[in-house]
Amino acid sequence: MSRLLGVTLERVCKAVLLLCLLHFLVAVILYFDVYAQHLAFFSRFSARGPARALHPTASSSTNYSRPNATAPSSGLPEAPSGRPGPTAPVLPPCPDSPPGLVGRLLIEFTSPMPLERVQRENPSVLLGGRYTPPDCTPAQTVAVIIPFRHREHHLRYWLHYLHPILRRQRLRYGIYVINQHGEDTFNRAKLLNVGFLEALKEDATYNCFIFSDVDLVPMDDRNLYRCGDQPRHFAIAMDKFGFRLPYTGYFGGVSGLSKAQFLRINGFPNEYWGWGGEDDDIFNRISLTGMKISRPDIRIGRYRMIKHDRDKHNEPNPQRYVSHTYFGHSALFTRLMEEASLDERSSSRGSLECERPLYMPSV
Repeated sequence: MSRLLGVTLERVCKAVLLLCLLHFLVAVILYFDVYAQHLAFFSRFSARGPARALHPTASSSTNYSRPNATAPSSGLPEAPSGRPGPTAPVLPPCPDSPPGLVGRLLIEFTSPMPLERVQRENPSVLLGGRYTPPDCTPAQTVAVIIPFRHREHHLRYWLHYLHPILRRQRLRYGIYVINQHGEDTFNRAKLLNVGFLEALKEDATYNCFIFSDVDLVPMDDRNLYRCGDQPRHFAIAMDKFGFRLPYTGYFGGVSGLSKAQFLRINGFPNEYWGWGGEDDDIFNRISLTGMKISRPDIRIGRYRMIKHDRDKHNEPNPQRYVSHTYFGHSALFTRLMEEASLDERSSSRGSLECERPLYMPSV
C-alpha cells in the first residue's frame, strides 16, 4: 500500500515538473517574440526620423482633394525605397444620406452671375472643377459631362448652383464641359461620348457619369448625383413640362450611367445631328439590354430650365419623334441592336485644354 502511494506521488511530481518546464519554455518564446517586435518598431521609428527632419512640412503640403485621392509631387527629393512615407488619413465612408442637405432650393436666374463670384464662393473646388470631401471617402468617383456651345451665360449659373449642391452631397467629382466649335449642326450625343472618353483619359478612376444639359438646375439637393444598379434619370419634372414627366420613355435633360452601364449600351448614338431623338434612342438601348430606368420621387426630381431661344444650327431633328413609338413600329429602331453593336465611340474625337478654376473645358 505504501509502495503504491509512493509511485503515485512520484508520477505526480514528474507531471508537475514537466508542466513547469513547459510553462518556462512558453514564457521564453513569448519574451523573445515581444522583444523582436519592439526592436522592429524602434528600428522603423528611427528610420523615419531623418525623413521627417528633411521634410518637416511634407504632411501639411500633401493634397488629398484630387479625384483619385493622390497627392501631387512636392518637388522635394523622395524618401529612399523601403522607408514608409506620409500616408493619407483613413477616412470613414461617406454616408448614404449626407447630413447638411437643404432639400427644396430657390433657383433664380435674374441677377448677373460673374465667374469670379462663383470662384470666390467655391474656394475648396480645385483647378479643373474637381472636389473630394475632406471628412469621408465616397463610394464613387463622378464625372459630370456637359455638352456645350455658345452658352457661357448658362454655364455660370450652372456652376453657381451645382458646385455647392455636389459638395453637400459628399461627392468626389469633376466637371467636364465639352465644347463643339464651329457652326455645324449640333451633335449632343457625340459630345457626351467625347466627354466620357476624355474624362477617363484624365482620371481612370471615374466609375459614374452624369450627363447634364447646361440649362438645367435641380431644385432639390436630395436628388443625389450618383449611379446605381440601373441607369438613372434625374430630370423627371422640369418647369418647362409643368413639373411632369413628358412620357414614359423620356430620358433627357440629366441622366446618369455607371461606366459598366455606359459600355453595355455602347455609349450614345453618334448619328443624331440637331435637337432631339438621342435620349429616346438611349432609352430603347437600355431596354434592349435588359436594364430599367430608375428615377427619384417626382417631388425631388424637379428642375428649372434657363429660358433661351433655340440655338442657331441646332434645328430640331426631323426624326426626333420617331423614337416615341413602340418597338416594331419604328423604322428608326428596326436595326437598333445591329447599330448599337456597330457604333464606334473611338470615332469621337476631342481633347481637353488647360484646366480652369471651376471646370475642365475641351477643345
